[in-house]
Amino acid sequence: MLIEVIIKQYLDEHLDAPSFFDYPTNPPRRFVLIDRTSGGENEQLPNATVAFQSYGASKYEAMILNDDLKKVVKGMTGLNEIAKVSLNADYNFTDLERKQHRYQAVFDIYHY
Repeated sequence: MLIEVIIKQYLDEHLDAPSFFDYPTNPPRRFVLIDRTSGGENEQLPNATVAFQSYGASKYEAMILNDDLKKVVKGMTGLNEIAKVSLNADYNFTDLERKQHRYQAVFDIYHY
């Protein structure tokens, strides 16, 4: 199974906001976008760099969702498919095009 699908299923089961691969046509008040930005292999262990964009109706709401998301993503190490999760970057990433509050957390996820 693709690592992106495993991540989405895990988020949908453990996060109190929906997650999507594409920006939804009718976005909910708060949600997360999942975007694999790159991938590679380290000592024969595949890895993926994944950006998670947390949207909220306010900057505070996006910030809280981002914090909750980071805790959930770190918990993915309990899955058999995930070897290691490492936070690469975490920052305010306001969506200027849509004029929406957004935070972004970027993780390196090592998987089998």
